Amino acid sequence: MTRQLFVTTALPYANGKFHIGHIMEYIQADIWVRFQRMRGHQVHFVGADDAHGAPIMIAAEKAGKTPQQFVADIAAGRKEYLDGFHISFDNWHSTDGVENHELAQDIYRGLRDNGLIEVRAIEQFFDPEKGMFLPDRFIKGECPKCGAKDQYGDSCESCGAVYSPTELKNPYSALSGATPVLKTSDHYFFRLSDPRCVEFLQNWTTEPGKLQPEVLNKIKEWFTKDEEGQGGLGDWDISRDAPYFGIEIPDAPGKFFYVWLDAPIGYLASLKNWFDKGGPAAKYGDTRSFAEFMASPDIEQYHFIGKDITYFHTLFWPATLHFSGRRTPTNVFVHGFMTVNNGEKMSKSRGTGLDPLKYLSLGMNAEWLRYYIAAKLNSHVEDVDFNRDDFTARVNADLIGKYVNIASRAAGFIAKRFGGRLSADVGVEGRVLLDTLRAHRDTVTGLYEAREFGKVLREIMALADRVNEYVDQNKPWEIAKQAGQDAVLQDVCTVCIEAFRLLTIYLKPVLPALAAQVEAFLQVEPLDFHATERALGAHAIGSYQHLMQRVDPKLLEELFAAPEPEKVIPGGEDIAPEIKIDDFTKVDLRIARIVKAETVDGSTKLLRLTLDAGEGRTRNVFSGIASAYKPEDLEGKLTVMVANLAPRKMKFGVSEGMVLAASHADEKANPGVFVLEPFPGAQPGMRVR
Repeated sequence: MTRQLFVTTALPYANGKFHIGHIMEYIQADIWVRFQRMRGHQVHFVGADDAHGAPIMIAAEKAGKTPQQFVADIAAGRKEYLDGFHISFDNWHSTDGVENHELAQDIYRGLRDNGLIEVRAIEQFFDPEKGMFLPDRFIKGECPKCGAKDQYGDSCESCGAVYSPTELKNPYSALSGATPVLKTSDHYFFRLSDPRCVEFLQNWTTEPGKLQPEVLNKIKEWFTKDEEGQGGLGDWDISRDAPYFGIEIPDAPGKFFYVWLDAPIGYLASLKNWFDKGGPAAKYGDTRSFAEFMASPDIEQYHFIGKDITYFHTLFWPATLHFSGRRTPTNVFVHGFMTVNNGEKMSKSRGTGLDPLKYLSLGMNAEWLRYYIAAKLNSHVEDVDFNRDDFTARVNADLIGKYVNIASRAAGFIAKRFGGRLSADVGVEGRVLLDTLRAHRDTVTGLYEAREFGKVLREIMALADRVNEYVDQNKPWEIAKQAGQDAVLQDVCTVCIEAFRLLTIYLKPVLPALAAQVEAFLQVEPLDFHATERALGAHAIGSYQHLMQRVDPKLLEELFAAPEPEKVIPGGEDIAPEIKIDDFTKVDLRIARIVKAETVDGSTKLLRLTLDAGEGRTRNVFSGIASAYKPEDLEGKLTVMVANLAPRKMKFGVSEGMVLAASHADEKANPGVFVLEPFPGAQPGMRVR
C-alpha cells in the first residue's frame, strides 16, 4: 500500500544563516524522506522561513530595510546550503506568505469559536529607554525555577522550564540594559489549562508509539501539579502589541499573533503553497486540493525538531490543531544537539565551530558529513558529537575502504576483459553471497523506518565486510593471471558488481549523489528497494570512474581553524577636523581620583563614580564602562575627567562631568574600553594642558 506522508523540519528563524544544527536536522529528515520515496511512498517534504517577530523587526530596522526585504535577503541564501548538502525539500516557503496569514487567522477563529480564547489585562514588561513593550526573547534574567542567569523571558535553556517573563528574577532589557517596568495591556490567551485540552493532550501524548519514551517522561513533568496545586499546563499568551512584524489578530486592532502561534502553522502554509502551485500534480499525478489532501484519513504527518522546542510541538501545536478542527501530527521526532570533541559546545572563536558553508567552500564532500551524521544518529534524544579523528576514520576506513573499493577492485576486469558485460549467471558461492545481502533488506528497511540510522550503517558495513571477504578469498587479480579462467573471473567480478549495487541501494538514502554516480556507472534506472529483487544478468556497465576521495586531515584543520582576528586600522577612525588652541583650552581636563565605584541599579552599561578633583568636594559621574571594569578594580586609581562639562540630569541621578576613555569607532568589531590613567606623580586637581 502506498503511504502518503507530510514531513517537515523545524522552521529556521529568518534572522541569520543556517548553522550546523539546522543542517544536522535537515540531513536526518532527508534520509528518512528519501528512504520512504525509495519504498514507493508519496512524500511531501516542506520547509519555510520563520519570518515574524520583534527580533526581525528590530534587525531590519538596524539594517535600514523593511522586514519583508530583510527576510527575503536571508531566504535568498538558503538554496546554497540545501543544494550543497543534497536536502530534497519539495517546497520552501515563508511564514509571511499569504497562505500563512489566512490559515493562522482561520485557526484562531476555530479556537475562539471553541471557547478557548480569553482576553485578559496583563502587566507586561516595557523598556523605558526604547519606549516599547519587550518581547520574551528581549527580556533576560535569572530562571525562576533553577536560578540560571541570563535566561530568556519564555524558557530556560539550562533546565527546560517554561514560564512568563514576569516570573524572571532580576530582569533586564536585552535591547538597552535598562530594568523594564510593568505596564498593563490586553492580551489574548489560548486556554491550554482548560480541562478539555488537558484531557486531550494526556490521551494524545500517551498513545502507543506516538512519542519517544524520554520525550513522554518530560511531558509528564509538565502535566504534574505540586501539593499546593501549582504547576501543570498553563494558558498560553498568543498576542503581542504593536509595533510588531507579524499577522494581525482578527477583530483586534493593534494586536498581532505571537510568532510561536503562526510559526508551526507555516508547515501547513508551505504545504498549501506546494499544492496550490501544482507540485503534487506534477510529481505524483495527485490533483487534489490542499484541503482535500488534508481531509484524507490516511495522511501521515511527521515533524522533525530539536529538543529545545519540545514543549511547543508536543503540547501547544497538537492542541491548536485539534481544537481548530484539524488533524494532529502522527509523530513528532525529537533529536539532540550537535557538539564537537566529546560534548564541547561549538564556538567559532575557539576553533570548535563547524560552519556548513565553509565546509562546502573548502571542497569537502557533503556526503562525508551526511554519512558521519547518519552513523551517529538513532531514534533517541541524544546529542551528536563531531570528532575529527572519528570522522576521518569512518569515512576513509568504512565508506571508502569497505564500500567504494568493492567496485574499484572488479570494474577494471569487466571493462578490459569482457567488454563491460556482466555474467548472465554466477556460481553457487556468489549466489549465496548475493542472497545473503538480499535477505537483509527487511532489517535495513526496518531500521530506516525506525530512524536507527547508526544501526543501519553498521548493518550495511557488516555486509560490505562479507563482500570483501569474498573478494579476498577469490582474488580476482590472481585469477586474471591464470589461463582458461575467464569465465570464473567474469563470475567473481560480476558478483562484486552486483553486491556493490545492492549495498548502494541500501546506502542511497544517506548518499544520494554517490548513488546517482553509481547508477550512471552501472547504466541502470534510479535504484529503489524493489531493485534488490532482481539481478542485472548479462548487462553492460559503463567505464568506472573514481567515486569518492578520502578525507585529508589538513582539510579538517582548515575547517576548524579559528578565524583571524580582524585587523584594526591604527587610530581606529579618521582624525576629527582641525581646531585652534583656543578651542582646546575651553575644555578643562583635570586629574581626578576615583574614590568610589559602584554598579547602577537598572543599567548594565553604567558605573557610578565618586571623583575627587582637588576641589574640596567630590563629584558624582556616570560612566558607560561597566562592560570593561569591575567597580573594585577602579577604586583608588587616578584618571582624567572633563571638569567644566555642564551637569547632565539622568534617570539615575545627575552626572557632574565625564571620565575620558579610549575605544574604537566600531565597538562591535573591535570591543574594548580603556579608561585614561596618568603616570605616577600626578595629583587630583592638576590640569591637563
